[in-house]
Amino acid sequence: MENYRLRKRILVTGGAGFLGSHLCDKLVELGHDVLCADNFFTGTRDNIEHLLSSPRFELMRHDVTFPMYVEVDEIYNLACPASPVHYQFDPVQTTKTSVHGAINMLGLAKRVRAKVLQASTSEVYGDPAEHPQTESYWGNVNPIGQRSCYDEGKRCAETLFFDYWRQHKLRIKVARIFNTYGPRMHPNDGRVVSNFIVQALRGDPITIYGDGTQTRSFCYVSDLIDGLVRLMDSPDEVTGPVNIGNPGEFTMLALAEKIVAITGSKSPIVFKPLPSDDPKQRRPDITKARDVLGWEPTIEVDEGLRATVAYFDALLSRFAAAKST
Repeated sequence: MENYRLRKRILVTGGAGFLGSHLCDKLVELGHDVLCADNFFTGTRDNIEHLLSSPRFELMRHDVTFPMYVEVDEIYNLACPASPVHYQFDPVQTTKTSVHGAINMLGLAKRVRAKVLQASTSEVYGDPAEHPQTESYWGNVNPIGQRSCYDEGKRCAETLFFDYWRQHKLRIKVARIFNTYGPRMHPNDGRVVSNFIVQALRGDPITIYGDGTQTRSFCYVSDLIDGLVRLMDSPDEVTGPVNIGNPGEFTMLALAEKIVAITGSKSPIVFKPLPSDDPKQRRPDITKARDVLGWEPTIEVDEGLRATVAYFDALLSRFAAAKST
């Protein structure tokens, strides 16, 4: 009976995506009943195939720009394409997903009195003039640039969450997610880790945009998911925003060299012009996550990269086998 009382009904939007599928894994493992909602724009059934036989897991094809009518205790709102290749494909829809999706999930949370977490992003800081970035930094975003459909969409989602908190006393959580990597990343999402690994495994030139000195901080997916669950489980007065990311900082050139070494690739490194509004540096200050959630990343980048390389190596082998039949 005690376990039954502890079990929650949890909705994960974008649950068939990279982060969402790992979150579904974790929540099912913890004994909760999980409803995964996804429109399969960037998510895939392959990511959650292993969960379909679980009595704790349910899959619903749904787009968050339309309302949902379900009974749940908690909502993780992860639905939104997160890589430039995907969110710039249909920028109007990207903004709708962030804004209408937030409104619909907040409306659902209000109706059923659920606790709701918004997966925000380090992109709200834009090309930061403050380094590392703390949650109190307001950001440096171009509101009319090519990336603004994602950056400003997420900023507006945060606004909506805090207005619902102030106006309707809703229980909210806002996580600002920094660069995350690991198995189940989309091979063609244009993000630097997946790009470099796929190029290295194929023996193609590794493409660095800019001169390679721009920096990012990379958090392994299991660490990130642990941070999200800790934030959701934190006391109601902990609303966020909370930075969830790895403060270890690497230049793009150093990351490319690491991946070449791990894969044993002979790929040359080539340089191309930096896309517009691409941030020059990005590193989270995770003081709040440490102090409030007792969270910090535990997976070293070399360990995480080896696991990610193994995933992509197996994926490319399956692609090659399917092509040859």
